Amino acid sequence: MFTGLVQAIGEVVAIEPRAQGGARITLSSALIQSAAPGDSIAVNGCCLTVTEPNGPKASFDLLAETLKHTNMGDLKIGSVVNLEPSLRPTDRMGGHFVTGHVDTCGTIAFLGQDGADWRLDIHAPEIILNHIVRKGCVAIDGMSLTIADLIPGGFRIWIIPHTLAATNLKQRKTGDRVNLESDLLAKYTEKLLRKN
Repeated sequence: MFTGLVQAIGEVVAIEPRAQGGARITLSSALIQSAAPGDSIAVNGCCLTVTEPNGPKASFDLLAETLKHTNMGDLKIGSVVNLEPSLRPTDRMGGHFVTGHVDTCGTIAFLGQDGADWRLDIHAPEIILNHIVRKGCVAIDGMSLTIADLIPGGFRIWIIPHTLAATNLKQRKTGDRVNLESDLLAKYTEKLLRKN
């Protein structure tokens, strides 16, 4: 379980293809310094298990399924990713409940200044839009963000300067794919309502 509050960014330093369409990625970040084998870390919002820690670097094994349904397959050497260690019982809950189980990918339709503020528009498939409401929560590449408005085929987010500076958003551009995880409560509500 995560909060969607990104605690650090990391850099992809190695990508190694593995059997049956999987891969092993190695990241470098100060956040990884104390990681142990088996630790869960959200990487761009995708819950991954540390398989081989090595000082400020750590490797993660990705299944073909993960590469197929997330943007992890888009990563290259030098790519910047958002990182968050798993939530401990004593941690403050500042974002919203994020499982690290990515629902689907969306596409950045616009990222840039709109007047004095920064705007992020995401085009998303219907599967995620069913759970998107104005002023609700969504995790984008692991960032807990508030939906400002619905737009045709997607939704709009306003970005504060801290989020822009402290995450991988500063490296993103129009057309990039982003991992999306809708609000857990919305998913359960939809399932319960479908039963009635």
